[in-house]
Amino acid sequence: MRSVIVDKIASVAQHSKLAQELRLADDIPCEEGVLVAVRVLNNKSRYNTLELVSGRMAQVNQGDVVVGALGHRKALRGYSGHLPTALKVGETLQLLNIGGVLGVCDSANPDVGAPFDCEVLGTVLHFPYLGERIGVPARAGAAEFDRAAKLDTLGVPVVALAGTCMDSGKTVAACAIVAGLRHHGMRVAACKATGVSLRRDIHAMEDAGASDSMIFSDLGIVTTTADNGPALTRSLLTSLAARSPDVIVVELGDGLIGEYGVEAILTDEAIRSALTAVVLCANDPVGAWGGARILREQFGIEPAIVTGPATDNAVGIDQILSRLSLPAINALTDGAALGEHVANIVDNAKGAAA
Repeated sequence: MRSVIVDKIASVAQHSKLAQELRLADDIPCEEGVLVAVRVLNNKSRYNTLELVSGRMAQVNQGDVVVGALGHRKALRGYSGHLPTALKVGETLQLLNIGGVLGVCDSANPDVGAPFDCEVLGTVLHFPYLGERIGVPARAGAAEFDRAAKLDTLGVPVVALAGTCMDSGKTVAACAIVAGLRHHGMRVAACKATGVSLRRDIHAMEDAGASDSMIFSDLGIVTTTADNGPALTRSLLTSLAARSPDVIVVELGDGLIGEYGVEAILTDEAIRSALTAVVLCANDPVGAWGGARILREQFGIEPAIVTGPATDNAVGIDQILSRLSLPAINALTDGAALGEHVANIVDNAKGAAA
């Protein structure tokens, strides 16, 4: 057991309550969510920040000692990397995302450049046994993930946002919808059910007016998959519904076709039945057409509205209306109208259920 002073603790370790001086072990369990300390080996001019446990973004510099979590990532517009099968102190990992996920990088998108290389210093220990100096590996998460979780929304309406890809405008739309629901006098809970650990999106929804929020990493999952996505979503919705909101807004990170489990979530009949409205976020009209077709034909879901870059001007809005028979509103330029549209859907659903 050794001591180390760390410079930055990534948000993936949000619930671990770590101090700046930590104890490290040489034995490193190669399991997703295990917290490790690393030393950054290079500088970068792009994609060079880290989300801290405070929620602030900090620039990462060569020589920084950082705490992150072992995991994997499969991002189309970022890094793709895997969890190592064995790991020793002194070996090199890569920082796969801004939230602090560490793994072996397999592929990088040119837009973000090569990742940070990091020298492994050891497993972060915490000491759960009062009065004893017995350390165990620290892990991400505040609660244990229940793979057999049941869904009970207690009749609370659920608005879901699904996209054609990452960066299709889901969080911007979610914030506009949260604000619109709040302006209708509703108490809003929000969550992000899929993706890679990064709290930025739920912070944005809190800023928009969400009174309660959760993310999958609260349950100790660093990166979602088709295997864990449905149970995570059931757990998040059930937990938020128990706090008695008037409505829940859930963002499904990544895209309808992707590696993070959105398809598996929408295949789950219990989850699908709980959805009051599904908002489709698309990058372009062709994406909107394909996304609507997937929702309609694969899942039997009729999208409530289309938003995202596909609606950046009247050309896209008109094409979506004429070809898909769906309303389209841009969240950036007309967020109030988008929020009002979804709030009316929720009001009508609550009225019908009364």
